[in-house]
Amino acid sequence: MEQLFRLDFIQKNDLMIVVALIFGILVFATLLFFIVGKIKPQANLTELKSRTKSWWIMATIFIGATMINATISYIALGMLSFVAFRELYSVLGFRESDRRAIFWAFIAIPIQYYLAYIGWYGAYIIFIPIVMFLFLPMRLVLKGDTDDIIKSMSLLQWVLMLTVFGISHMAYLLSLPEIKGFESGGRGLLLFLVFLTEINDVMQFTWGKLLGKHKIVPKVSPNKTWEGFMGGVISTTIIGYFLAFLTPLNTTQVLFVSFMIAVSGFIGDIVMSSIKRDIGVKDMGNSIPGHGGVLDRIDSLSFTAPVFFHLVYYIAYPNLGC
Repeated sequence: MEQLFRLDFIQKNDLMIVVALIFGILVFATLLFFIVGKIKPQANLTELKSRTKSWWIMATIFIGATMINATISYIALGMLSFVAFRELYSVLGFRESDRRAIFWAFIAIPIQYYLAYIGWYGAYIIFIPIVMFLFLPMRLVLKGDTDDIIKSMSLLQWVLMLTVFGISHMAYLLSLPEIKGFESGGRGLLLFLVFLTEINDVMQFTWGKLLGKHKIVPKVSPNKTWEGFMGGVISTTIIGYFLAFLTPLNTTQVLFVSFMIAVSGFIGDIVMSSIKRDIGVKDMGNSIPGHGGVLDRIDSLSFTAPVFFHLVYYIAYPNLGC
């Protein structure tokens, strides 16, 4: 009993360090931008302030749900997927005849998160990529409207993969079994993922503002530069090294995983930018007043979550099976 209490105390202590670090960085950024704005009123800090405010909201949601109760975390993440799915499908121009299939896609959200909650990996990993991939086209065909049906089949499955399957990997992190000698557990892994994804977004933006000259994809995202990308990747990889205690990974592994989070976060960002340019919108919604929709804030996590999960699953949990 005494040993279990000690391990629980260590785990909570490690997590509280990261929580304090996250909120400390947000407080520092908020004060810094306020002071710079007073000293140099001509400085354009609108985007930086907007990103900081939105991450205050997202950090409070993620950390609150994770630290208070594990079950609440699954529900909170499921709600994020629900809102993100709703935001994306509502701007993609689905047909009136697609409504029944969309209803079943919504039903898939609680099922996917329940599978994550009970830790049934074999069913979890195939439910959306295979079961829904086969079921939704059949439901569309039964309606009898074949005009643009290929577009509806493709879009609906892709929206599910991005907003539900991708994000749900964050929930499954909480269901991973304990590893001897690794006290932070699933909550530590989730905080590691969310924090690195957040800091990567901030670092790439900051380095781009400071040194950015050579644009990567000017027609998709004019503000993305090679300098910002490389600066963000290097910074995120280094920060990940110092947060290794939240993972069961050794030094080489945590450096590689941190690097992959940075790269996949960038990919998620520009993919969503390309979608918004295609459909002609600035934001995916207004779920976060003044800062766009939920998907605008978690677009990177849609890509970093599955990448991080499967790397950790393969490296640290090779004997779990299905």
